[in-house]
Amino acid sequence: MDTNIKTWLIDMQQSIEEIFEFLGETRDFYAYQKDLKTKKAVERNLEIIGEAVNRILKVDSTFPLSDAKNIIGTRNRIIHSYDNISDEVIWTIVSRDLPKLKMQIEKLL
Repeated sequence: MDTNIKTWLIDMQQSIEEIFEFLGETRDFYAYQKDLKTKKAVERNLEIIGEAVNRILKVDSTFPLSDAKNIIGTRNRIIHSYDNISDEVIWTIVSRDLPKLKMQIEKLL
C-alpha cells in the first residue's frame, strides 16, 4: 500500500475515534444538538475524513472505499454549504455510516 494512502487511512481512523470520544458512550442526539463545541469538532473531523478520501482517490481512483463519493460530498457540503447541514444529517452519518467506515479502514490497514 502506498505510504500516503496509509497515512490518510490512519488520519481517517483517528478522526472517527475522536468523533466517538467527543460524543461519549451515551451518544445522545439532544445533548449533541445543544453542544456547539462538540458539533464543530464532529464537523471538522468529518471534513478531515472527506479530504483524506479525496486525496486517496486522487492517488488511486480504484481504491476500495465504499461510499467514497458520498464521503467527499459530505465534506464539500460542510465546507461550502455549511448553512444547509442539519444536525440530523450529521447525526445519521455519525451513527449509521461511521461505524461501517471504521471497520472498513481497520480491514484495509
